[in-house]
Amino acid sequence: MIDLVNWVLGVTYLWLKAGHVIFVIFWMAGLFMLPRVFVYHQESAPESPDNALWIAREQRLLKIIMWPSMAVSWVLGLLIAWQMGYFGQSWFHVKLSAVLALSAYQFWLAGYAQALARGERRWSGKMLRIVNEVPGLAAAVIVIMVIVRPF
Repeated sequence: MIDLVNWVLGVTYLWLKAGHVIFVIFWMAGLFMLPRVFVYHQESAPESPDNALWIAREQRLLKIIMWPSMAVSWVLGLLIAWQMGYFGQSWFHVKLSAVLALSAYQFWLAGYAQALARGERRWSGKMLRIVNEVPGLAAAVIVIMVIVRPF
């Protein structure tokens, strides 16, 4: 059975890799976009019609783009890692740690969206703009690990 799975993965490797990159791009777009949406949301009055629109936008972004993209990125990435034998390599451990951090970041964003929906505005727009840099830093680490493989 494992030989059959390895054969299928070997034949489909480039398709898996292409799918992985595509869904990572979708996921990253959402990770960059949602904190910016939060900034605009916080600038609207809590009882305004705009507030309800921002809540709906945040929920759609999470439900339609971010959660599915994160899940597909994980599944395809793990399939590729298993097929290519990356689990024993140090660069992959760093990459995996960065992806785990991005996943935790998304859970935090989803929690912040729920707080905004309840009318809680915990962070300033400036702080949200700073937090918006997290995915960029993680992406830089991930790309270096995958392309350069420094160790």
